[in-house]
Amino acid sequence: MTQKKSNVVAIVTMFFMFAMISFVTNMAAPFGNIWKIHYEWSGMLGNLMNFAAYLFMGIPAGKLLTRIGYKKTALIALGVGFLGMAVQLTSSFLPLGVSSLVVYLLGAFICGFCVCMLNTVVNPMLNLLGGGGNKGNQLIQAGGSLNSLAGTLTPLLAGAMIGTITRDTAMSNVRPLLLIALAVFAISFLVILLVAIPEPQRTTEVKKEKDPHSPWNFRHLVLGVVAIFFYVGVEVGIPGELNFYLSDPSAAGAGLGEGAAAVGGAIAAVYWLLMLVGRLTSTAISGKVSTKTQLTAVSSVAILFVVLAIFLPKSITISMPSFVSGKFALVPNVPISALFLVLCGLCTSLMWGGIFNLAVEGLGKYTEQASGIFMMMVVGGGVMPLIQDQIARVTSYMASYWLIIAMLAFILFYALAGCKNVNKDIPVD
Repeated sequence: MTQKKSNVVAIVTMFFMFAMISFVTNMAAPFGNIWKIHYEWSGMLGNLMNFAAYLFMGIPAGKLLTRIGYKKTALIALGVGFLGMAVQLTSSFLPLGVSSLVVYLLGAFICGFCVCMLNTVVNPMLNLLGGGGNKGNQLIQAGGSLNSLAGTLTPLLAGAMIGTITRDTAMSNVRPLLLIALAVFAISFLVILLVAIPEPQRTTEVKKEKDPHSPWNFRHLVLGVVAIFFYVGVEVGIPGELNFYLSDPSAAGAGLGEGAAAVGGAIAAVYWLLMLVGRLTSTAISGKVSTKTQLTAVSSVAILFVVLAIFLPKSITISMPSFVSGKFALVPNVPISALFLVLCGLCTSLMWGGIFNLAVEGLGKYTEQASGIFMMMVVGGGVMPLIQDQIARVTSYMASYWLIIAMLAFILFYALAGCKNVNKDIPVD
């Protein structure tokens, strides 16, 4: 009974940390709108810096997890996150200019180290607490639900603080949010310090011979790493480019009036809300429906939605819910393509947990290292959207979504065949 109670506390703690990951990451977009009004080229830099940190910290985070365990790694991550938020807060006190932008980007980069380490802890811990398999995926999806909720609320809260973006808008507008973030990190540190987090049992025997194997010897892990790189690119690229498409007065924004930028951001936020719905649904069914079946279904449906979005003309419009002037309302003249792209949130919501769950299945003692490798590949959320945006610049917004289809096709392949463990002869105890 005591062990079961301890596991419940640990699970709730991991869920909260999952929400914090999204809370930190989704600040980049609204903060980017602040900088973009002053430096047009800087809008995506905060997002890029946040995700670039994964490339540097992914493998070290996995090694750190293996060496000092889940709890200590989480505490270090929260300390780093507090530092990153403090640096971003500093930028809000500096005179507006390139120097304050550099300070902000430094803070975003440091925060990237934090969320990388938190991700490295949360995913394998939830998989472990669920006993792996479908139950492990179920817990990851449940935690992902809170991640999506935080991802929906953060840009709305930041947007409310920013208000209408003008040449006078600066980081000082979101200073209250940064102060809230500092308080959240401080409280979280104390909570994790006091909560008992179960650690996987490790052998105390010192092995004199070097292990001839590593996670890279597992084909399904290697392909899963590629799949997660593409997945994060899909997850960020779909709503990101949709926001640009709806905000651009030379594209869909022409039919949305002067408030096109606000409408575009709010409609893109619906994508994250639907990710919450999708993860809640997956949480309810994952105990009965296999991870492979779920991943196959959602990747297939996502491809269908994006194809429809590409080929349907923007002259076909509908009304969609948006958050405008402090209230929710239906906005007319929204291209129907936006609806299908937003609906992709239902599909992408299941992909992170599904890919991770399939990729670490049967890895045993290599799971922690594999988690670090996975975190390194989250850099795809910074790289692939940039490539997609460049494609949009030389072709069109909708044509850039062919890159999304290509990445979704690989994820479908992984669900159908790439996830099979063909290296079961490697000892993992």
